[in-house]
Amino acid sequence: MDATTDTTNNSVSEVFWDTIIIGDGAAGLSAGVVLARAQFATLVVDGGPPRNASADHMHGYLTRDGMSPSEYITAGKAEFTAYGGSLVRASVVDAQRKQDGTLEMRPADGDALRARSVLVATGMTDDLPDIPGLSERWASEVHHCPHCHGYEVRGKTIVVIGSTMATVSTHLAALMRRYSSSVTFCLNGIELSDAQRQRLTAYGVRLIDGWVTQVVTSTGTATRNLVGIELDNGEIVPCEAIFVAPRPKPHDAILTALGVAPDPVSGFLAVDAQGATEIPGVWAAGNVVNPRAQVIAAAGAGSTAAISMTGWLLEQDLSAAVARDGLEVGGVC
Repeated sequence: MDATTDTTNNSVSEVFWDTIIIGDGAAGLSAGVVLARAQFATLVVDGGPPRNASADHMHGYLTRDGMSPSEYITAGKAEFTAYGGSLVRASVVDAQRKQDGTLEMRPADGDALRARSVLVATGMTDDLPDIPGLSERWASEVHHCPHCHGYEVRGKTIVVIGSTMATVSTHLAALMRRYSSSVTFCLNGIELSDAQRQRLTAYGVRLIDGWVTQVVTSTGTATRNLVGIELDNGEIVPCEAIFVAPRPKPHDAILTALGVAPDPVSGFLAVDAQGATEIPGVWAAGNVVNPRAQVIAAAGAGSTAAISMTGWLLEQDLSAAVARDGLEVGGVC
């Protein structure tokens, strides 16, 4: 465990924090700024590489369009620590809620970290189909989000590869037609109804029923960087960009360890509109609970959760103040 900034004279494990935030991405750092500005002792623990770490640029974030993810995180850390927040590099591997209601985070190395509240913002991993050549081109020629990367490939030849996320794949194939007149949807095992086929072909999407065996480099020109997909019949379909719908794998082990239950509809762990779980003192924000959140949405969710946390922490402080005065706690001040 490596403390990078610490505003106290003690080790981070010796401090009883008002809140610990696990994850130093958009959601975690945005929450950290809100809590640190509100004068709560706040520790942000590195949650591992962000989902968009391999991307050169991010889009859809007002005033930050085209900024690199690494530059964004560096600026976010500087803002957070400028308000007195603390950062530590560590890998939290377990967590528990004590009988007294306090929360304990256990890093892989080092002593336990203790807090009154916790925000989990550990993100997720995009689980790509097991197609040779696909992962090697991830975030260069291969993308998943049309809102993040569609504009940059407008007018180019595009192939959408079907995945186990059949509904999302089909929607993706149709949406990419907004950006290009040349969109091919290789179903790769997805079964479409006659009505779905009619809608897609009428909209100008070419359908291929075969399976993709690999992604290959095609013959390009000085101005066009071509890739292609090879089908199970040996045919190669050249293109300039590939889109695929990965299966989301949330990094939610800490939330599970704390007893947070999954949402019966989404399958992701359940939070309310403010990011609060059913476990007192535990919040979550960003891709760990919402796979569709872009950077700007994750940052907003982190801020929303932090504001909710300030209210919860304040209520604890008010009740403690009354108890110290020897009075009965009688509702909200």
